Amino acid sequence: MVDADRTFVIVGGGLAGAKAAETLRSEGFNGRVILIGDEREHPYERPPLSKGFLAGKEERDSVFVHEPAWYAQADIELHLGQTVTAIDRAAKTVRLGDGTLIQYDRLLLATGAEPRRLDIPGTDLAGVHHLRRLAHAERLKHVLKALGRDNGHLVISGAGWIGLEVAAAARGYGAEVTVVEPEPTPLHNVLGPELGQLFADLHAEHGVRFHFGARLTEITGQDGMVLAARTDDGEEHLAHDVLAAIGAAPRSSLAETAGLAMVDRAHGGGIAVDGSLRTSDPDIFAAGDVAAVHHPLLDIRLRVEHWANALNGGPAAARAMLDQDVSYDRVPYFFSDQYDLGLEYSGWAPPGSYDQVVIRGDAGKREFIAFWLKERRVLAGMNVNVWDVTEPIQALIRSGARVDTEALADPSVPLGTSLSDVTPSP
Repeated sequence: MVDADRTFVIVGGGLAGAKAAETLRSEGFNGRVILIGDEREHPYERPPLSKGFLAGKEERDSVFVHEPAWYAQADIELHLGQTVTAIDRAAKTVRLGDGTLIQYDRLLLATGAEPRRLDIPGTDLAGVHHLRRLAHAERLKHVLKALGRDNGHLVISGAGWIGLEVAAAARGYGAEVTVVEPEPTPLHNVLGPELGQLFADLHAEHGVRFHFGARLTEITGQDGMVLAARTDDGEEHLAHDVLAAIGAAPRSSLAETAGLAMVDRAHGGGIAVDGSLRTSDPDIFAAGDVAAVHHPLLDIRLRVEHWANALNGGPAAARAMLDQDVSYDRVPYFFSDQYDLGLEYSGWAPPGSYDQVVIRGDAGKREFIAFWLKERRVLAGMNVNVWDVTEPIQALIRSGARVDTEALADPSVPLGTSLSDVTPSP
C-alpha cells in the first residue's frame, strides 16, 4: 500500500489522459487518480471526428475510450467540464476554474492542441467551422448533410489530412467542395510533391475542386450567413460554409505560465520533455499533442499530433510517473481514410530531409508502398491500400541500415530481406 497516500493528477480528458489513467491502475497504482477535462464529454478518440463518425459510418458511442461506468469501477475521479487555470509548482497544486485547489504528487499534462484560426474578415459568420472536438464534428456532420441535400458549397482552407478527410466526407454527402491551398499540391509539406499529386488526382476524380497557390483573405456574408470566400489572387468562390483546416497549435499556455521549459514556436512549440516524457520539473510529465519529446531513436526533438502518439504516449508517461525506466522511442505513425483509399505512414521525413523516394507496387492503381530515403537509409514509409506491412517498414526505419533500392522497389522481395547490409548507421 505504498502508493495509497499519493495523488496523481492528469490534466486533459483526451485519449492520452484516459490511457494514462488506465495504465496507472493496470500497473498497480492504488493512490488517487484524478482526471480533469475541460469538455463535459467522457474522454474520446479524435480520428473518427474527421473519418467514420463524420462520414456517417460510425455511431457516436464508438468514439469513447472507455464506457462511462469504467471510471468509477477503476476508481478514477473525473472532473469534466472543468478548466485548470494555474499550476503552483512550489505548493504542488492545480487550480480549477471554480477556484478549487487540488494537491498532486505527480502531474501529467495531456492538454492536446487547438485548431489554428483564420485571421481574416468574416470568421465570425455562422457558417465558419473548425474541427477538433466532438461538438465540432456533430455540428459539421449536420452541415455536410444539409449541403449535400441542397447542392450547397463548402470551401476548405487547407489541404492537409483534416482538410482532405473532410472533403471526402462532404463529397460522400453530395456537397460541392473547393479546397484552397497555398502549396502546389495537397500534403506538400508532409509527403512532398512526389506523392502530393496523387491525392490531388484522387479528390479531383471525386469532384473536389482545388485552388492551389492561394490563401483565403476574406469570407463574405449577409445576415450572418456565408456567401463567398475570396483569395489573395483575386478569385471569389461560392460558399455556404467554410472550414478552417490550417493546422493545430499545442495547448501549452498552462505549462508556460508555470515556468516549465518550452520549445519555441518556430520549432513546433509544445512542452519540452525528455525521452521518459518528464518535463523540466521532475514531478510533472507531458504526453500527446502538447509534448515535444527528445526522441531517443531519431535524436531530434519532435512533437507529433497523431492518434498513435496519444495512444502510446499516455501509458509511457504513466509508467514514468511510477518511476519505471521509460524510453519513449516509438516510430511516429498515423493513418488516413479517404474514399476507397486507406493508408498508414510510419517514420519522419520532412521536406529537405530525404534525397530519394522509392515506390514499391503500382502507384497508378493506388496499391503501393512509398519509401523516403536518405543515403539509402529508410526515413519513412507509407503503405497505400497495402496492409500488414507496418512492422517491417518500422523495422527498416529502426535498423538505420542501407537498403538495396532495387530490391526495396520489387514487391516480390520480402521487405525483411531487402537490406543490402545490416550495419547500423553511425
